[in-house]
Amino acid sequence: MTLPDDATDSELLRSLRTGNEEALATLYCRRQGSIYRFALQMSGSHALAEDVTQEVFMVLIRGNADYDPSRGSVNAFMLGIARNHVLRRLHYQHALVSFESDSTQINQVLAKDGPLEELSRGEAIEAVRRAVLTLPAHYREVVVLCELQEMSYAEAAAILACAVGTVRSRLHRARALLLEKLRPVTEENVAEADAQSARCFA
Repeated sequence: MTLPDDATDSELLRSLRTGNEEALATLYCRRQGSIYRFALQMSGSHALAEDVTQEVFMVLIRGNADYDPSRGSVNAFMLGIARNHVLRRLHYQHALVSFESDSTQINQVLAKDGPLEELSRGEAIEAVRRAVLTLPAHYREVVVLCELQEMSYAEAAAILACAVGTVRSRLHRARALLLEKLRPVTEENVAEADAQSARCFA
């Protein structure tokens, strides 16, 4: 069966479950990027992110999870599956690997705070990566969803199966924790900038 170009995610999911390979390919092209980024930003591991992305689509193919449109979008449903797999993998691994490359979203977050020198910027980006990864999982996931993936509180709540108020309070606490973790780095950057200015005028 040929699908229309503007088929919704729900229509693709229904067709996928009848064995339609075109629906699978279309849904994969449309949604694998956000699933991969979520898993990567939660874990810091490209390998884990790739595995989780594949696992999510295997769950859909096997029909092991039921999608309920009243609880949110297909994207939220898929990210919810990804979240479960990421948390399970991290629980078994007991440790997070170091965050690798691909800093687009973090660059955008930092850009809101003003321009930085290239070296300082690189150090700041790495500090943000490390800080996000050290957050407890329930704080890390709201930062990833709301700040890095720029989802609404309602979308994040659907993925996390919690109230919007819970997302707000967790995000507020997560931001406070990140500021605490990043404050020493910020102070070092300011001190270094002051030192460079002093050398220039010496």
